[in-house]
Amino acid sequence: MNPKPTIHVVDDDEAMRDSLVWLLDDDRYQVRTYVSGEDFLERRAASVPACIILDIRMPGMSGVEVHERLVRDGVSTPVVFVTGHGDVPMAVEAIKRGAFDFIEKPFNEQKLTGIIERAIEHDAEVAGRSAAASEIAARLARLSPREREVLDLVVAGKMNKTIADVMNISIKTVEAHRAKVMEKMGARSLAELVQSVMRAAEPAARA
Repeated sequence: MNPKPTIHVVDDDEAMRDSLVWLLDDDRYQVRTYVSGEDFLERRAASVPACIILDIRMPGMSGVEVHERLVRDGVSTPVVFVTGHGDVPMAVEAIKRGAFDFIEKPFNEQKLTGIIERAIEHDAEVAGRSAAASEIAARLARLSPREREVLDLVVAGKMNKTIADVMNISIKTVEAHRAKVMEKMGARSLAELVQSVMRAAEPAARA
């Protein structure tokens, strides 16, 4: 059974934390609350899918500083800032640095839940891509040096005869290597093989 998505609420205002727990903690989500940015960084645990509701102004570490720390640590969990009207410019800058979205106080509950739903969906998609890329990388690591060389030439669009000439081996040996590559990579077609290698070459989407 898949775990419920986790919403991390980071806000020094107890009333705000309580209201968000009341609004969000239901059959769809589990909510964890933190009284400060420092508290969140100390107690946070990786969970997928998830999102972080982060007050932009707090005593001690501000929400912006918490977000910057997450970016430095390679954490890609979507961050939704809760801001006052005067903090919108800061929130916009945070969006440019990778935050998912922001919402102004007093916020519309339906709008907030819509943002959270999109953030959770985004996090699940990113995690899925990351898991798939890890699996492909593991399969690539199981190829022998010769199989990897054949794979690189196949992905480059080279025909068997050309590969045989380049590697100074017979066409039958190329075919045998290709068959082994397809088997180890779990690819049913050349198109699937090429797509797998391209996905593996993409930068990691989530830390």
